[in-house]
Amino acid sequence: MTRLVDVLQQGEAWLRKQGVDRPRFEVELMLAAQLGVRRLDLYLSFDRPMSEDELVTLRAWFKRRGAREPLAWILGNVGFHQIELDVRPGVLVPRPDTEVLVDAALEAIGPADANAEPVFVADVGCGTGAVGLAIAAARPQVRLYATDVDATALALTKHNADKLGLTGRVAVLAGSLLSPIPEARPIDWVVSNPPYIPTRDIDGLMPEVSRWEPRLALDGGRDGLDVYHQLLPAAHKRARRGCFVEIGYDQGDAMLALFHKVGFAEVRARLDLEGHRRVVGGVIAAEATG
Repeated sequence: MTRLVDVLQQGEAWLRKQGVDRPRFEVELMLAAQLGVRRLDLYLSFDRPMSEDELVTLRAWFKRRGAREPLAWILGNVGFHQIELDVRPGVLVPRPDTEVLVDAALEAIGPADANAEPVFVADVGCGTGAVGLAIAAARPQVRLYATDVDATALALTKHNADKLGLTGRVAVLAGSLLSPIPEARPIDWVVSNPPYIPTRDIDGLMPEVSRWEPRLALDGGRDGLDVYHQLLPAAHKRARRGCFVEIGYDQGDAMLALFHKVGFAEVRARLDLEGHRRVVGGVIAAEATG
């Protein structure tokens, strides 16, 4: 008989051998997901016998995680800000650092108010939909355009919007940057977590990223700034109120300079939990809006 505690110990030893950080924690998450219980409940069930079907699934999950496939893809979902998103291979897994981008946009939009005038937000390079959907979920006045060039990302954003009950306030549009949004449609705020890893650095990233996650969502060109040089002028032209973007930990100076060069006002950076400049934003100056 294989008990829960046996699986926990063996799985932890296996993942540790494969170089996975926090192997005990991750095995607990996989066990809890498989059994449909809270992680802490596992400690009340150490002697629980495991069925063969449960063991088959867990062995497959451990093998995938040992190959350094992202845990979120294995579990099929991830918590982000105040929402839970389904995730799948081929689309970048949302990171906690990206919640700084959501918070910056929410602060700029103002308090939640279902009776307020609509606020139109464009989430460029939506991926799972994490940024835009978190904003829309927290602010009922938001109407969201989510754009991406990748069909898998677009389908996943549509799925997550439906799962969160936001479909009526979200338009998912295929195309590059802001181009899929008709010129006649208003845009108040542009938000984006674009590819910003310099090409030369990608292969040196942790295996979960370098081996598995889509290059399209990572590769920012020679210095990591290729997309920003296209996005910021387009955002300045289209947005009525401003723009916020996520950046790499060492790109703050370059991004502040680019925001100023394009013509944004009140440009400033926001820090992540480790003290790195993670988000840069600016507003449209009054003279630019007429």
